[in-house]
Amino acid sequence: MSSFRLRQVPLLSRVGADRADALRTDIDAAVAGWPDALLLRVDRRNQVLISAGRAVLNSAASIGARPPEHAVFLGRLHDGRHVWAVRAELEPPDDLDTPVEVLDLRRTGDVFDDVSAQLVATATALLNWHDSARFSPVDGAATTPIKAGWSRLDPLTGREEFPRIDPAVICLVHDGHDRAVLARQTVWPQRLFSILAGFVEAGESFESCVVREIAEEIGLAVTDVEYLGSQPWPFPRSLMVGFHALGDPEQEFSFNDGEIAEAAWFTREEIREALGRGDWSSASDARLLLPGSISIAREIIESWAAQD
Repeated sequence: MSSFRLRQVPLLSRVGADRADALRTDIDAAVAGWPDALLLRVDRRNQVLISAGRAVLNSAASIGARPPEHAVFLGRLHDGRHVWAVRAELEPPDDLDTPVEVLDLRRTGDVFDDVSAQLVATATALLNWHDSARFSPVDGAATTPIKAGWSRLDPLTGREEFPRIDPAVICLVHDGHDRAVLARQTVWPQRLFSILAGFVEAGESFESCVVREIAEEIGLAVTDVEYLGSQPWPFPRSLMVGFHALGDPEQEFSFNDGEIAEAAWFTREEIREALGRGDWSSASDARLLLPGSISIAREIIESWAAQD
Protein backbone atom coordinates (compact mmCIF):
# COMPACT_ATOMS: atom_id res chain seq x y z
CA MET A 1 0.00 0.00 0.00
CA SER A 2 1.28 3.44 -0.93
CA SER A 3 1.23 5.51 2.26
CA PHE A 4 1.41 9.29 2.31
CA ARG A 5 0.90 12.32 4.51
CA LEU A 6 -0.74 15.67 4.00
CA ARG A 7 1.76 18.12 2.55
CA GLN A 8 0.20 21.13 4.29
CA VAL A 9 -2.13 21.87 7.17
CA PRO A 10 -5.69 22.17 5.79
CA LEU A 11 -6.68 25.80 5.40
CA LEU A 12 -9.28 25.92 8.16
CA SER A 13 -7.04 24.00 10.57
CA ARG A 14 -4.40 26.72 10.75
CA VAL A 15 -3.60 28.35 14.10
CA GLY A 16 -2.76 32.04 14.22
CA ALA A 17 -4.18 33.40 17.48
CA ASP A 18 -4.34 32.45 21.13
CA ARG A 19 -7.78 31.01 21.91
CA ALA A 20 -7.28 32.29 25.50
CA ASP A 21 -9.83 29.87 26.91
CA ALA A 22 -9.18 31.02 30.49
CA LEU A 23 -10.89 34.32 29.65
CA ARG A 24 -14.16 32.50 28.92
CA THR A 25 -14.64 31.93 32.64
CA ASP A 26 -12.85 35.09 33.82
CA ILE A 27 -15.51 37.33 32.36
CA ASP A 28 -14.28 40.44 34.17
CA ALA A 29 -10.91 40.09 32.44
CA ALA A 30 -12.56 39.46 29.08
CA VAL A 31 -14.82 42.49 29.42
CA ALA A 32 -11.91 44.62 30.62
CA GLY A 33 -10.29 44.14 27.22
CA TRP A 34 -13.41 45.24 25.32
CA PRO A 35 -12.53 48.95 24.86
CA ASP A 36 -9.42 48.01 22.84
CA ALA A 37 -10.83 44.81 21.34
CA LEU A 38 -11.49 44.05 17.69
CA LEU A 39 -14.75 42.76 16.26
CA LEU A 40 -15.42 40.32 13.41
CA ARG A 41 -18.81 40.72 11.75
CA VAL A 42 -20.35 37.59 10.19
CA ASP A 43 -23.58 37.99 8.25
CA ARG A 44 -26.51 35.57 7.98
CA ARG A 45 -24.91 33.87 4.98
CA ASN A 46 -21.68 33.25 6.92
CA GLN A 47 -19.87 35.84 4.86
CA VAL A 48 -17.21 38.24 6.10
CA LEU A 49 -15.37 41.22 4.68
CA ILE A 50 -11.75 40.77 3.61
CA SER A 51 -9.09 43.27 2.66
CA ALA A 52 -5.52 42.58 1.55
CA GLY A 53 -5.85 38.89 2.41
CA ARG A 54 -7.15 39.43 5.92
CA ALA A 55 -10.53 39.40 7.58
CA VAL A 56 -11.72 42.93 8.25
CA LEU A 57 -11.91 43.63 11.99
CA ASN A 58 -13.85 46.58 13.37
CA SER A 59 -13.46 48.32 16.68
CA ALA A 60 -15.50 46.39 19.25
CA ALA A 61 -16.32 49.60 21.11
CA SER A 62 -18.14 50.85 18.01
CA ILE A 63 -21.17 48.73 18.98
CA GLY A 64 -21.27 49.61 22.66
CA ALA A 65 -19.39 50.01 25.91
CA ARG A 66 -19.65 46.31 26.77
CA PRO A 67 -19.95 43.06 24.79
CA PRO A 68 -23.58 42.46 23.80
CA GLU A 69 -25.16 39.21 24.99
CA HIS A 70 -24.87 37.62 21.54
CA ALA A 71 -21.14 38.37 21.11
CA VAL A 72 -18.70 35.44 21.18
CA PHE A 73 -15.10 35.64 22.34
CA LEU A 74 -12.62 34.31 19.76
CA GLY A 75 -9.29 34.80 21.48
CA ARG A 76 -6.34 37.13 21.73
CA LEU A 77 -3.97 38.40 19.05
CA HIS A 78 -0.18 38.43 19.44
CA ASP A 79 -0.32 42.08 20.48
CA GLY A 80 -2.68 41.19 23.34
CA ARG A 81 -5.88 42.63 21.89
CA HIS A 82 -9.02 40.58 22.31
CA VAL A 83 -11.18 39.57 19.34
CA TRP A 84 -14.95 39.02 19.48
CA ALA A 85 -17.50 38.18 16.81
CA VAL A 86 -21.16 39.04 16.26
CA ARG A 87 -23.82 38.10 13.76
CA ALA A 88 -24.39 41.41 11.96
CA GLU A 89 -24.50 43.20 8.65
CA LEU A 90 -21.07 43.71 7.12
CA GLU A 91 -19.64 47.20 7.60
CA PRO A 92 -16.04 48.21 6.86
CA PRO A 93 -14.33 50.56 9.34
CA ASP A 94 -14.34 54.22 8.32
CA ASP A 95 -10.55 54.42 8.48
CA LEU A 96 -9.84 51.42 6.22
CA ASP A 97 -7.82 52.59 3.23
CA THR A 98 -7.63 49.35 1.21
CA PRO A 99 -10.35 47.83 -1.01
CA VAL A 100 -12.75 45.37 0.64
CA GLU A 101 -14.77 42.50 -0.74
CA VAL A 102 -17.29 40.04 0.62
CA LEU A 103 -15.97 36.51 1.07
CA ASP A 104 -18.01 33.33 1.37
CA LEU A 105 -15.89 30.97 3.47
CA ARG A 106 -17.54 27.91 1.93
CA ARG A 107 -16.20 28.82 -1.48
CA THR A 108 -12.70 30.06 -0.77
CA GLY A 109 -10.32 30.49 2.11
CA ASP A 110 -6.92 30.43 0.48
CA VAL A 111 -6.81 34.23 0.52
CA PHE A 112 -6.71 34.24 4.33
CA ASP A 113 -3.68 34.47 6.54
CA ASP A 114 -3.47 32.02 9.47
CA VAL A 115 -5.02 34.42 11.99
CA SER A 116 -8.00 35.22 9.77
CA ALA A 117 -8.60 31.56 8.93
CA GLN A 118 -8.77 30.62 12.60
CA LEU A 119 -10.94 33.57 13.62
CA VAL A 120 -13.46 33.14 10.80
CA ALA A 121 -13.75 29.36 11.23
CA THR A 122 -14.27 29.70 15.00
CA ALA A 123 -16.73 32.57 14.69
CA THR A 124 -18.78 30.79 12.05
CA ALA A 125 -18.98 27.58 14.08
CA LEU A 126 -19.98 29.35 17.31
CA LEU A 127 -22.52 31.69 15.74
CA ASN A 128 -24.15 28.86 13.78
CA TRP A 129 -24.47 26.89 17.02
CA HIS A 130 -26.07 29.80 18.87
CA ASP A 131 -28.58 30.23 16.04
CA SER A 132 -29.89 26.69 16.61
CA ALA A 133 -29.41 26.30 20.37
CA ARG A 134 -31.67 28.93 21.83
CA PHE A 135 -33.88 26.44 23.63
CA SER A 136 -32.97 23.61 25.98
CA PRO A 137 -33.15 20.13 24.38
CA VAL A 138 -34.29 18.82 27.78
CA ASP A 139 -37.25 21.00 28.75
CA GLY A 140 -37.60 23.54 25.93
CA ALA A 141 -36.73 26.50 28.17
CA ALA A 142 -35.09 29.52 26.55
CA THR A 143 -31.35 29.44 27.17
CA THR A 144 -28.95 32.35 27.57
CA PRO A 145 -25.32 32.66 26.44
CA ILE A 146 -22.65 32.48 29.15
CA LYS A 147 -18.86 32.09 29.27
CA ALA A 148 -18.31 34.67 26.52
CA GLY A 149 -20.45 32.72 24.08
CA TRP A 150 -18.91 29.29 24.71
CA SER A 151 -21.88 27.88 26.59
CA ARG A 152 -25.63 28.37 27.04
CA LEU A 153 -27.49 28.08 30.33
CA ASP A 154 -30.98 26.80 31.07
CA PRO A 155 -32.06 29.22 33.85
CA LEU A 156 -34.71 26.79 35.15
CA THR A 157 -32.47 23.78 35.72
CA GLY A 158 -28.95 25.25 35.67
CA ARG A 159 -28.00 22.82 32.88
CA GLU A 160 -25.25 24.00 30.54
CA GLU A 161 -25.18 23.23 26.84
CA PHE A 162 -21.92 23.41 24.92
CA PRO A 163 -21.25 23.89 21.19
CA ARG A 164 -22.18 20.82 19.19
CA ILE A 165 -19.68 19.24 16.83
CA ASP A 166 -20.80 16.60 14.33
CA PRO A 167 -17.81 14.40 13.35
CA ALA A 168 -17.64 13.14 9.79
CA VAL A 169 -15.03 11.06 8.00
CA ILE A 170 -13.67 11.85 4.55
CA CYS A 171 -11.55 9.28 2.74
CA LEU A 172 -9.51 8.87 -0.42
CA VAL A 173 -9.78 5.29 -1.68
CA HIS A 174 -6.85 4.22 -3.86
CA ASP A 175 -5.35 0.98 -5.15
CA GLY A 176 -1.94 1.41 -3.51
CA HIS A 177 -0.40 2.30 -6.84
CA ASP A 178 -1.59 4.76 -9.45
CA ARG A 179 -5.40 4.96 -9.26
CA ALA A 180 -7.90 6.56 -6.88
CA VAL A 181 -11.68 6.67 -6.66
CA LEU A 182 -13.53 9.93 -7.07
CA ALA A 183 -17.31 10.25 -6.94
CA ARG A 184 -20.06 12.78 -7.66
CA GLN A 185 -23.04 13.34 -5.39
CA THR A 186 -26.46 13.55 -6.98
CA VAL A 187 -26.88 17.20 -5.94
CA TRP A 188 -23.53 18.36 -7.28
CA PRO A 189 -22.87 20.03 -10.65
CA GLN A 190 -21.97 17.78 -13.53
CA ARG A 191 -18.26 16.85 -13.67
CA LEU A 192 -17.56 17.85 -10.05
CA PHE A 193 -15.96 14.86 -8.32
CA SER A 194 -14.45 14.49 -4.87
CA ILE A 195 -13.55 11.86 -2.29
CA LEU A 196 -16.11 10.07 -0.12
CA ALA A 197 -17.46 11.34 3.18
CA GLY A 198 -20.12 10.58 5.76
CA PHE A 199 -21.17 11.27 9.33
CA VAL A 200 -20.03 9.07 12.21
CA GLU A 201 -22.85 7.13 13.86
CA ALA A 202 -23.39 6.63 17.58
CA GLY A 203 -21.15 3.90 18.98
CA GLU A 204 -18.91 3.88 15.91
CA SER A 205 -15.19 4.55 15.54
CA PHE A 206 -13.82 6.74 12.77
CA GLU A 207 -12.19 3.75 11.06
CA SER A 208 -15.38 1.69 11.20
CA CYS A 209 -17.29 4.63 9.76
CA VAL A 210 -14.89 4.81 6.81
CA VAL A 211 -15.49 1.14 5.98
CA ARG A 212 -19.27 1.41 6.38
CA GLU A 213 -19.72 4.67 4.48
CA ILE A 214 -17.69 3.57 1.47
CA ALA A 215 -19.58 0.27 1.29
CA GLU A 216 -22.91 2.10 1.53
CA GLU A 217 -22.07 4.82 -0.96
CA ILE A 218 -20.20 2.96 -3.72
CA GLY A 219 -20.20 -0.71 -2.70
CA LEU A 220 -16.45 -1.14 -2.22
CA ALA A 221 -14.89 -3.09 0.65
CA VAL A 222 -11.82 -1.17 1.82
CA THR A 223 -8.92 -2.11 4.10
CA ASP A 224 -5.83 -0.49 5.64
CA VAL A 225 -7.64 2.64 6.81
CA GLU A 226 -5.08 5.29 7.86
CA TYR A 227 -5.58 8.71 9.44
CA LEU A 228 -4.33 11.81 7.61
CA GLY A 229 -5.59 14.91 9.41
CA SER A 230 -8.69 16.91 10.30
CA GLN A 231 -10.39 20.21 9.61
CA PRO A 232 -13.32 22.10 11.09
CA TRP A 233 -16.16 22.57 8.63
CA PRO A 234 -18.56 25.00 10.34
CA PHE A 235 -21.51 24.54 7.95
CA PRO A 236 -23.13 24.32 10.33
CA ARG A 237 -20.90 22.43 12.85
CA SER A 238 -18.95 19.55 11.34
CA LEU A 239 -15.43 18.28 11.99
CA MET A 240 -14.00 16.53 8.94
CA VAL A 241 -11.59 13.71 9.86
CA GLY A 242 -9.46 12.66 6.88
CA PHE A 243 -8.29 9.15 5.96
CA HIS A 244 -7.04 7.10 3.06
CA ALA A 245 -7.80 3.43 2.47
CA LEU A 246 -7.04 0.62 0.06
CA GLY A 247 -9.62 -0.57 -2.46
CA ASP A 248 -9.71 -3.11 -5.28
CA PRO A 249 -10.38 -1.71 -8.79
CA GLU A 250 -11.79 -5.10 -9.81
CA GLN A 251 -14.76 -4.63 -7.50
CA GLU A 252 -17.90 -3.29 -9.12
CA PHE A 253 -19.49 -0.08 -7.91
CA SER A 254 -22.97 -0.17 -6.41
CA PHE A 255 -24.68 2.99 -5.25
CA ASN A 256 -26.63 1.71 -2.29
CA ASP A 257 -27.81 4.79 -0.40
CA GLY A 258 -28.78 7.02 -3.31
CA GLU A 259 -26.30 9.80 -2.48
CA ILE A 260 -23.80 9.07 -5.25
CA ALA A 261 -24.66 9.61 -8.91
CA GLU A 262 -21.44 8.21 -10.36
CA ALA A 263 -17.94 7.09 -9.39
CA ALA A 264 -14.82 6.13 -11.29
CA TRP A 265 -11.19 5.18 -10.88
CA PHE A 266 -8.88 7.94 -12.11
CA THR A 267 -5.14 7.71 -12.71
CA ARG A 268 -2.71 9.94 -10.88
CA GLU A 269 -1.94 11.73 -14.13
CA GLU A 270 -5.64 12.44 -14.78
CA ILE A 271 -6.00 13.87 -11.29
CA ARG A 272 -2.87 15.99 -11.68
CA GLU A 273 -4.31 17.44 -14.89
CA ALA A 274 -7.57 18.22 -13.11
CA LEU A 275 -5.71 19.94 -10.28
CA GLY A 276 -3.95 22.07 -12.86
CA ARG A 277 -7.32 23.26 -14.18
CA GLY A 278 -8.20 24.80 -10.82
CA ASP A 279 -11.43 23.75 -9.16
CA TRP A 280 -15.11 23.18 -9.89
CA SER A 281 -15.66 26.90 -10.62
CA SER A 282 -13.39 26.62 -13.65
CA ALA A 283 -14.86 27.30 -17.08
CA SER A 284 -13.20 24.13 -18.37
CA ASP A 285 -15.39 21.54 -20.08
CA ALA A 286 -13.09 18.69 -19.02
CA ARG A 287 -14.62 15.48 -17.66
CA LEU A 288 -13.13 15.96 -14.19
CA LEU A 289 -13.36 19.02 -11.95
CA LEU A 290 -12.25 18.97 -8.31
CA PRO A 291 -13.26 20.69 -5.04
CA GLY A 292 -11.82 24.05 -4.03
CA SER A 293 -8.90 24.79 -1.76
CA ILE A 294 -11.00 25.48 1.34
CA SER A 295 -11.87 21.79 1.75
CA ILE A 296 -9.64 19.16 3.31
CA ALA A 297 -10.68 17.01 0.34
CA ARG A 298 -8.52 19.19 -1.90
CA GLU A 299 -5.48 18.85 0.36
CA ILE A 300 -5.87 15.06 0.52
CA ILE A 301 -6.19 14.80 -3.25
CA GLU A 302 -3.22 17.11 -3.85
CA SER A 303 -1.06 15.21 -1.37
CA TRP A 304 -1.81 11.85 -2.99
CA ALA A 305 -1.31 13.25 -6.51
CA ALA A 306 2.09 14.71 -5.55
CA GLN A 307 3.58 11.28 -4.91
CA ASP A 308 6.12 9.99 -7.39
